[in-house]
Amino acid sequence: MTKSEELFEKAKTLMPGGVNSPVRAFQPYPFFTERAKGSRLFDVDGKEYIDYCLAYGPLILGHTYPKIIDAVAAQLENGSLFGTPTEQEVELAELICNVVPSAEMVRLVSTGGEATMSAIRAARGYTGEKKILKFEGCYHGAHDYVLVKAGSGATTFGMPTSLGIPEETARNTIVVPFNYAEKFEKAVKENKDDLAAVIVEPVIGNIGLVLPKTGFLETLRELTENYGIVLIFDEVITGFRLALGGAQEYYGVTPDLTTLGKVLGGGFPIAAFAGKEEIMKMIAPAGKVYQAGTYSGNPVSVVAALATLKFLRDSGKDFYAKMEKNCEAIITPLKKTVRDCNLKVQVNNLASMFQLFFTETPVCDYATVKTSDTNKFMKYHKKLLEKGVFIPPSQFETCFLSAAHSNDDLNTTAACVISALQK
Repeated sequence: MTKSEELFEKAKTLMPGGVNSPVRAFQPYPFFTERAKGSRLFDVDGKEYIDYCLAYGPLILGHTYPKIIDAVAAQLENGSLFGTPTEQEVELAELICNVVPSAEMVRLVSTGGEATMSAIRAARGYTGEKKILKFEGCYHGAHDYVLVKAGSGATTFGMPTSLGIPEETARNTIVVPFNYAEKFEKAVKENKDDLAAVIVEPVIGNIGLVLPKTGFLETLRELTENYGIVLIFDEVITGFRLALGGAQEYYGVTPDLTTLGKVLGGGFPIAAFAGKEEIMKMIAPAGKVYQAGTYSGNPVSVVAALATLKFLRDSGKDFYAKMEKNCEAIITPLKKTVRDCNLKVQVNNLASMFQLFFTETPVCDYATVKTSDTNKFMKYHKKLLEKGVFIPPSQFETCFLSAAHSNDDLNTTAACVISALQK
């Protein structure tokens, strides 16, 4: 029995399912990580993996990036938590406002789920309405209003909704298919007098990778503006990953509010919601929409975020161009193999993100994602693990690249993926 297996057996007696987040569990047991460096994970049994999970997206610079570690170490000498404002918080807020198109004011929080929950509350307070509209397969955290037809672990484990959510809560959440502008328009017109907000992942990263069709995001912006509905872009995944200004910079569509996380903290727990000043001024203590958190603006996470964003800002567009080129180094030979071997596999990729779907149906929404053969995906995942390549253990997640992935990593990975597919 491996040490990972022993730890998992013990963990199952102490934690639900043996893990602290559902997406970390897979059969027969997950490996337990001892340490990480650059593009690599090292488990407790001495095995090494090229990592394309990257903690589900945050580590765009790789594991233990020196500038981040140095910034955190220096901050720890001064203290880890104060419960008072700090100069670094102001600097980080200013930096976010400078690079994210929609950000006029910012509130720092600790998690992406907290950010989306607070943004929705702000939209309700601003408009005075109750209902929100979300899209099938978009995951906005594990809180009641958005855990309806959600992605990520909720899809992986067959729970598009969850026990414990009151029916009266779910009734205030309207769900429509992603990428269907006509259905969205119909739902908005039917509920225009009660809708506080529309929340969307502009690029879905929580049912695998699903890209918006041309004009779809523009339609969301036009209709929400016409009817006075707050448009929220959930950029917890895409923020600072597709471009410095996120998906809204990449696609040229500016929402009213934006939620940020993952890449923002460079591996440390921090998130934010930001947007129009007139909406953000509704937040306490400036306004009557209450939001608070003991760890909000935690100085350790703030300096990690500053180190990350400064690097990305100073690296400019060349950084993102190189990341996209590196992703293509894996994707191009992979797509060729799929064509040459006539495999029933779809490959979606954008910038430094990619995913394979085991289906003959082009993947453009939740319904087409669900046609994927999850058993084949898990066999594929197992083959890659055997070859020392770690991807998220679910068809309904996304693979990520980091700046730490070398040309050797990319070439090795491409060969491993092709071999696994052929077998």
